[in-house]
Amino acid sequence: MIGSKYILFCSILFVLAITGWTNTVLAQDEISAATAVFAVNNLWLMIAAALVFIMHLGFAMLETGLTRAKNSVNILFKNVMIICIGVLTYAAFGFNLMYPGDFNGFFGFAGFGITPGEDGLTSAYNPGYTYWTDFLFQAMFAATAATIVSGAVAERIKLGSFLLFAIIFVGISYPITGSWQWGGGWLSEMRFYDFAGSTLVHAVGGWGALICVMLLGPRIGRFTKSGARPIPGHSMPLATVGVFLLWLGWFGFNGGSVLSADPGAVSLVLVTTSIAAAAGGVGAALVASLRLGKPDLSMALNGILAGLVGITAGADQMTVLDASSIGLISGAIVVFSVLMFDKLKLDDPVGAISVHLVCGIWGTLAVGLFGAKAGLEQLSYQAAGAIAIGIFTALFALIAFGLIKLIFGVRVSMEEETEGLDIGEHAMEAYPAFQTLISEQ
Repeated sequence: MIGSKYILFCSILFVLAITGWTNTVLAQDEISAATAVFAVNNLWLMIAAALVFIMHLGFAMLETGLTRAKNSVNILFKNVMIICIGVLTYAAFGFNLMYPGDFNGFFGFAGFGITPGEDGLTSAYNPGYTYWTDFLFQAMFAATAATIVSGAVAERIKLGSFLLFAIIFVGISYPITGSWQWGGGWLSEMRFYDFAGSTLVHAVGGWGALICVMLLGPRIGRFTKSGARPIPGHSMPLATVGVFLLWLGWFGFNGGSVLSADPGAVSLVLVTTSIAAAAGGVGAALVASLRLGKPDLSMALNGILAGLVGITAGADQMTVLDASSIGLISGAIVVFSVLMFDKLKLDDPVGAISVHLVCGIWGTLAVGLFGAKAGLEQLSYQAAGAIAIGIFTALFALIAFGLIKLIFGVRVSMEEETEGLDIGEHAMEAYPAFQTLISEQ
């Protein structure tokens, strides 16, 4: 009898021990799984940040290719400085201006510098990745707005004046309007939706570009009494390489905006992004052929970018058919927009205003016309957000660039513009052997 009780007692102890060990193992497995997911999410966001970084090389190649050889060093220098300025200003104050934490919904500031929270690691608004991953990904976005302006004012702006405007625009204007949506501000509460920045990044840069172009004036000889005179870029191969780099970078721009490595969400975004880009290229090529009589490579390239900008606001909620429609319409819009700005005598050497402003607004409105959030109510939210951000950004750019123009001047001399900004601003040439050959002939 005693032996039976002893055996029963030992059996109970054994069962309890096994149960406890099993629970410990399961708990450890859960911790390991959570750690793995956290690591994968952070890895994807860091890869996405690298892809967005590559976009700045794409912008540099596109802008250089679509402008004249005598201004190539100037274009490249501006693109190099823009990413440097963007990272530094975003670290100094832009990040905490865009993500201030609890604030009144319109303006908030969490202080200078970048400092992680109490745990020293986790992002304040998304525990799925670290504070440092959060900053890195967002910093790559920040400089894009100024890059858009760079292309629109190419070949006639003073270098110092442009860089000063870039500091102010990227450091203050972009983070404030970004906080209204991505920082949890009033537009976010109103249900305005901009997944990856059709308005918050692209239209913001486009508004800045439009104001600067209006205050700066056209290049010498761009518009005559008989109408607009084309000034061809010097390297369509460079421009084409730039667009393909931008398309590649957009996988990080949109795919990273999922803010996790969720395979279903990320793969959908990458597909809708590519579909819209392809449709944009086809749409622009067809419309340009019909309107201009010949297939135009520059229009096709800008059509691809137009499709990418157009899908960016709602890439996470569109079907393949939706993405195709948005991209096709974006491609058509960009052709007519470029021709319209020519008639208005607004000189944009690379078509940045048409691609980023016009198609950025279209992409924002498309969220209310297609996909999961389609409807008159959502369309009204989208329009309200686009208008509010447009008014603020345009006024900010008008005041900032206007003061710079008044105090320092923004336009190079006629002699410097004729000779080329490479010599006037940098005392060097991008293609010295080629330039010498041309001068000898």
